[in-house]
Amino acid sequence: MKGLPQSSTFILAVTIGALVGVGVYQAAAKGLLPLQVNIPSALEVAPGQKIKAVVDEESAVIDVVEKSSPSVIAIGSTRKVFNPFDPFSVPRSQSATIGTGFVVSEKGIIVTNKHVVEDRNAIYSVIAKDDKKFEIRKIYRDPVLDLAIVQIDADNSLQPLDLGDSSKLKIGQTVIAIGNALGKFTNSVTTGVVSGVGRSVGIGDPYTGSYESLDDLIQTDAAINPGNSGGPLLNSSGQVIGVNVATTQGAQNIGFAIPIDAVKKITDEFIKTGSVSRPFLGVQYQFISKDLALLNEMPQGAYVREIIKDSGADKAGVKVGDMIVKIDGKSVTDEGTISSTISSKKIGESLSLVLWNDGKERTVNATLQELPNQ
Repeated sequence: MKGLPQSSTFILAVTIGALVGVGVYQAAAKGLLPLQVNIPSALEVAPGQKIKAVVDEESAVIDVVEKSSPSVIAIGSTRKVFNPFDPFSVPRSQSATIGTGFVVSEKGIIVTNKHVVEDRNAIYSVIAKDDKKFEIRKIYRDPVLDLAIVQIDADNSLQPLDLGDSSKLKIGQTVIAIGNALGKFTNSVTTGVVSGVGRSVGIGDPYTGSYESLDDLIQTDAAINPGNSGGPLLNSSGQVIGVNVATTQGAQNIGFAIPIDAVKKITDEFIKTGSVSRPFLGVQYQFISKDLALLNEMPQGAYVREIIKDSGADKAGVKVGDMIVKIDGKSVTDEGTISSTISSKKIGESLSLVLWNDGKERTVNATLQELPNQ
């Protein structure tokens, strides 16, 4: 810069540099430029550590699958099929693999879904991982859960899985599902995380066309396809924490499982006695949500659609058209309130029902009876 002393040139250069520096910092602070932050090397994760973490996780999954797969079985069915165009022809047998189950006792007791074995005209069999086939001796179909227990004449080749504690589940923890995907691909494995708990959904089965509402389910993003129904949902320690059920229609990366704690109560009784007793109120109802109740100027609760004759509800004076607004002191605020309350009781116990009808409330006491065999 002509005409200025050298010292002035230096001062001007420093001033311009400082102004440019301030401008760059302000631009970065406003998001116009990326603000570079130097991370101390001590806080950086070495690439080798990342690889080791991934390898450790993979090894854990592989270990669980190798130990658990021999205890996961396929459920096969054989049906008589008639030729609709020739009513006098001899019916032929049609076999298919339709679901999954897993061993819970050395006595040959296996857990699966009820909708997998609900056809009482079919002949069912159990197929082990080594293709050994076992005939089913006994089937218990639970009236409340989508759950069935089948018993076979077992040998030492089928070992039970370790049942975990579903009450300790944490959102985000790793889970592993094993099953016979689409009824074709035996011992298929998928992994994911626990996405939610306490879910209520409607479950449909494309093979049978059955549909029912289930409560208090585990939600997972591990793929659970038709054919996986009845298989185990395992934690990273190889313990069963749920029984897989088919996904809801149109769902993407959303699968559901029955918590194993609800299953253990049933399997324990079956192992000890060979049967299961369920308390029974004797009403069929439709849950009325809060929004629907407001629209119809009625309280939220369970609308009674049918009463089973001579049941505890019938003898207590419950009528069709009544709204159950409280059961055993608890407000009926969701679809699972009534079923979970009844399940927690014993046969012969009494519970109170607060009923609403035509603007009036009344309270009755009903004695729970034993549910007839399914």
